[in-house]
Amino acid sequence: MLEKETNPNFNKSTGLPRKRFYRARAHSNPLSDSHFPVPVSPSHVEYSLHYPHFFPSSDQMNNSKKIQFADIGCGFGGLLISLSTLFPETLMIGMELRDKVSEYVKERISALRVSNPGQYQNISVVRTNSMKYIPNYFEKGQLTKMFFLFPDPHFKEKNHRRRVISPHLLDEYAYVLGIGGIIYTITDVEELGDWMKSCLESHPMFEPLTEEELEADPVVKLLSCATEEGQKVARNGGQTFQAVFRRIVPTS
Repeated sequence: MLEKETNPNFNKSTGLPRKRFYRARAHSNPLSDSHFPVPVSPSHVEYSLHYPHFFPSSDQMNNSKKIQFADIGCGFGGLLISLSTLFPETLMIGMELRDKVSEYVKERISALRVSNPGQYQNISVVRTNSMKYIPNYFEKGQLTKMFFLFPDPHFKEKNHRRRVISPHLLDEYAYVLGIGGIIYTITDVEELGDWMKSCLESHPMFEPLTEEELEADPVVKLLSCATEEGQKVARNGGQTFQAVFRRIVPTS
């Protein structure tokens, strides 16, 4: 802890990393090649490094506990931290392409674990390109929730192929989501909101949640307020557009 108290990257009073030292460009090209390690298969994900409280050793072959929530493009980790105490026994991971931002989330989680013994042990972050490597991290039907909060809109039509919600990518998300698993999306860009909703509506493996189900789901309430981007939109009085869909068995 003494090291963090003398490190200018950390706030002395809270012990948390200072966000300004981990800022990065808001937009990244998900189609470019980045250099970071990628597990060759879900069985090679090192759970003991991400969740040492649940996996005290690297021998995890007999442990059936697996990651169930994935926050795609997790940003500075606000949603993960909110979800952590809401679902303390559920393993969840943030997937972020920007190296400085993923490093911030890693340091933030580490600091929270130190200042709150026994808490925040179920969350972690990995720097990766989720548009390329989702099948490397998750088995078929492994996930119960996936989150896409305020993704890059990629406004130009020629860049729509970079959008993290697309018909092709929904095939992959449907593969890693179990039946009944839920995709949560939200944006402050109406055109992108329409795009994501249209993609989900057109896909045979997804159906929208009813208004009653949305009201009863405590996670839905976090979509617009748990992240830095959502808080910024709220401060500016902006409008948000969400689409929440369930993974289903397609009707023949």
